[in-house]
Amino acid sequence: MSRRRFIQNSGRAGALLALVGRSALGAAATTRKPNILFIMSDDHTTQAIGAYGGRLAKLNATPNIDALASGGMRFDRVFCNNSICVPSRASIITGQYSQRNGIIVLGGQIPPERQYLPIEMKKAGYQTAMVGKWHLSAEPAAFDYYCVLPGQGKYFNPDFYVRGDKPWRRNKVSKTGKHSSDAIADISLDWLKNGWDRKKPFFMMHHFKAPHDMFQNAKRYESYLADVKIPEPDNLHNQPAEGFGSKATRKYGAGLTKNHPSWGMARKLGVDKKLPEPEHGSEAYQRYLKRYLRCVKGVDDNVKRLIDHLKKIGEFDNTIIMYTGDQGFFLGEHDLIDKRWMYEEGMRMPFIVHYPKTVKPAATNNWLINNTDFAPTILDLAGVARPDYMQGRSFAAALKGAAKPKDWRKVTYYRYWMHMAHNLQVPAHFGIRGDRYKLIFFYGASARGRGRTTPAAWEFYDLEKDPSEMKNQYANPAYARIIADMKVQLKKTREELGETDEKYPHIQKIIDANW
Repeated sequence: MSRRRFIQNSGRAGALLALVGRSALGAAATTRKPNILFIMSDDHTTQAIGAYGGRLAKLNATPNIDALASGGMRFDRVFCNNSICVPSRASIITGQYSQRNGIIVLGGQIPPERQYLPIEMKKAGYQTAMVGKWHLSAEPAAFDYYCVLPGQGKYFNPDFYVRGDKPWRRNKVSKTGKHSSDAIADISLDWLKNGWDRKKPFFMMHHFKAPHDMFQNAKRYESYLADVKIPEPDNLHNQPAEGFGSKATRKYGAGLTKNHPSWGMARKLGVDKKLPEPEHGSEAYQRYLKRYLRCVKGVDDNVKRLIDHLKKIGEFDNTIIMYTGDQGFFLGEHDLIDKRWMYEEGMRMPFIVHYPKTVKPAATNNWLINNTDFAPTILDLAGVARPDYMQGRSFAAALKGAAKPKDWRKVTYYRYWMHMAHNLQVPAHFGIRGDRYKLIFFYGASARGRGRTTPAAWEFYDLEKDPSEMKNQYANPAYARIIADMKVQLKKTREELGETDEKYPHIQKIIDANW
């Protein structure tokens, strides 16, 4: 495709004045600002990235993503504030929590005038592009260029919406014969070769569909891990005795063993239902993980294609590359699949930054960060101050190895709204996660007040002593003072963020009765 056609498709309204200023990385005003490539995969969790260690690291499914970490910074405490696709993406694009941006469930949309991140990046002189999974319903018109999947999109032969002469959703292109990971990389590479005006720095959001369930890998990966036994998590079969993640309450949640008939993942994977446990659950786990990791392998190989191109054109060292997932994901831990829960595997996000001009190789960071911080950080790197309407905070200084500011957050907030949705049977809940402790309140009701409620319950975990969250310590008197202090923190945090329940009196009634 010609550059002229890309420019026509972008619908730009004229030349933009590049704002000159000192970026958070200390670039001189006379130097062109760095490109920023934001790569995000859907449901790619830290357990499935070699750089994060863990039981799957030796499988070497992500050598190229791992190389970004070894040459840059791995962030170890990054969390989403709602572990489902649309709310997480809304927080990333707006820098706001769910009630502020209005996206609390999978429905809803972010209209062009509130697509704040690309709007501000264009003001800073960046040429902007959005490629792949968008999932925010409204046209991504704030970007100069877009080519995005309809909703979740298809794994094979994917269609894409592009900017054109017809109204939104009427301009469609198809990538027949392609797997979505390959097609999305093809589109991004095409734009970098033919659409990017190299007089300007680029800001590209490159979003893979993979490895969102149900996982479908490109055919060339069918033999990958075929003869390998994937290590199981210690708590696939060994569940705690209490709490929503327990054997006693397995009517909640969806997983791989026979304790989860409501979802039937093992049946969908073709596991013989006559197999007894634990053999039945172990077989389901092997099939589930191999399908997932084959999709991950396809993502990693296509990340290499992007890196190789930047190296070829001499832009690799001048490009800040960020890699993340839109939330965490359960890979059999607690005998759970999917995400949604506030347990570590569900809310923890991978986040890796590579930029050799500033970031020291093999660096790590343990600040408490969440996805509302991504937009302010990207803007800071582009030399733009955080707009007042963004609730997140820049952590760009961390890339220079700066000490954590004394006023940095002590806890990060989380809320899952979609009570018992999609047969995944996850009760609605909210809570806070600190450096060591986690407090969760399951209020168990839908925002609309419809459907059945589930019992209100508190869970509290000491992550230092119990990183796998196997023992709910809420009733332990040894933690009573800490829990009381965290309840105060939780209430204060909700008020400061505007995440309270004045609009939902039936929920507030449950909170008041159980606080």
